[in-house]
Amino acid sequence: MSDNESLVKNKIKELRKGVLELAVLKIISDSERYGYDIIEVLKDGSLATSEGTIYPLLTRLKNEGLIVYKWEESDKGPPRKYYTISDKGRDLMDELLEEWRKIDSGLRKIIGGR
Repeated sequence: MSDNESLVKNKIKELRKGVLELAVLKIISDSERYGYDIIEVLKDGSLATSEGTIYPLLTRLKNEGLIVYKWEESDKGPPRKYYTISDKGRDLMDELLEEWRKIDSGLRKIIGGR
């Protein structure tokens, strides 16, 4: 792999990481979800990620008080952690969504002609 290819891959990884937190907050703001379900929704939105990425993110969001979880029995195996957004998380998500809209609008103006 060339230096340029490596640089591009790293930049794409950073960009995706930056929007992942907002995406997860939005997903669980709509309804409570468990980890694997969140991963599937991200895949459907072309934001595919792995368990090795999502579970540490969920733990960090929980530790920051942005999400909460509860254990629930499952018909299909062991109990699952179901995540929901906290009031603090919803406030942050709303602010991040507003900022995202500004960034998206500005970027569309800049690259719209290409």
